[in-house]
Amino acid sequence: MDDRLIVALDVPDALAGLDLARRLGDAVSFYKIGLGMLTGGGLALAHDLKQEHGKRIFLDLKLFDIGATVEAAVRGLVRFDIDFLTVHGDPHVVRAAREGAAGSGTRILAVTILTSLDRADLDSSMLRSGDLHELTVERAARAFDAGADGVICSPREAAAIRALPGAGLIVTPGVRPAGSAAGDQKRIETPADAIAAGADHIVVGRPIWQAPDPKAAVQSILAELP
Repeated sequence: MDDRLIVALDVPDALAGLDLARRLGDAVSFYKIGLGMLTGGGLALAHDLKQEHGKRIFLDLKLFDIGATVEAAVRGLVRFDIDFLTVHGDPHVVRAAREGAAGSGTRILAVTILTSLDRADLDSSMLRSGDLHELTVERAARAFDAGADGVICSPREAAAIRALPGAGLIVTPGVRPAGSAAGDQKRIETPADAIAAGADHIVVGRPIWQAPDPKAAVQSILAELP
């Protein structure tokens, strides 16, 4: 199994997630469970996939709050023995998350700028002006300095972030196989291009679980990875 591919279980609930995981079987070893699944049994699904099926788990909650709250939340979440956990890339959040994860095997990944956003979106949110690519790389550098084990970024920033001193893991959503619809993503690349740019892991959801044959879709993606 090639754990560079993380399959996003962005399905309605834990039962649908478990059904998809069973259909994919040994073709997939790493799954992402996001915020949308949380009230649909996401944590129970994470526990089941980890403990009963031996899968790796990426819990994508993008935590953001005052330091004490983030630290407490992370301390509780790492009890589920998850592999990756996301927080927003603000340095105070990253530092708090690292404290909460101390002594566990959970790696803290910092979100740089969401792959569904472009410069116009940042402008409408009154966020700092500047080139989107440069801002993403700068946020990654500050997150690493704050102790992040890795970052979440689009494939288009992966190469520049890989070149940073002390760069850690790079995980890229916004990955679409050739011919797939972009959906709500704006900064996308193919799986092969993302890995070639320096990503350690790629995250793919809809092109797999919406496919007529999800397992065949996984095998097609894996076949194109360098």
